Amino acid sequence: MISDRMFELAQALAVAKSRQDVPAALAVLHDDMLLETPAFGTSARGLAENAKVLTRFFAAFPDYNVVLEGHAANDDTLVCWGRVQMTMTGDRFGVAPNGRRAELPVFIQFAFRDDRIARERFFFDLSELCAQSGVSADTVRHKIFGDAAARQQAAE
Repeated sequence: MISDRMFELAQALAVAKSRQDVPAALAVLHDDMLLETPAFGTSARGLAENAKVLTRFFAAFPDYNVVLEGHAANDDTLVCWGRVQMTMTGDRFGVAPNGRRAELPVFIQFAFRDDRIARERFFFDLSELCAQSGVSADTVRHKIFGDAAARQQAAE
């Protein structure tokens, strides 16, 4: 796949997600799509699971907006970088956020199959999101990762 087409698909996904438009996001995804978000410890495979994860994500971050500022590609992989803005809401993470919109750098790695996005790995700094949202990163990590987060912190 040529890099221009890869970026076109990634940009279409970014626009759809920035509109919180789950059907439009799914339209550019492969049936066997794998979405990984290491900061949240989540992965979703397939369109149904991705629809569920995106819907849940937009409930927690209803004003999510991502802007891709640059990209690089080889024959089968695209990496993009940019900025994301989002306001943490609700109590999904076991905390009461301050209601301020966070702005963070992001790095996204994509893989493709059959002219669709087959994998997305979405990287951002969870601690910075928590700091800008006025919540404890330790509490959020414990809610997301459970005792594994506590064991990791004790080892450090």
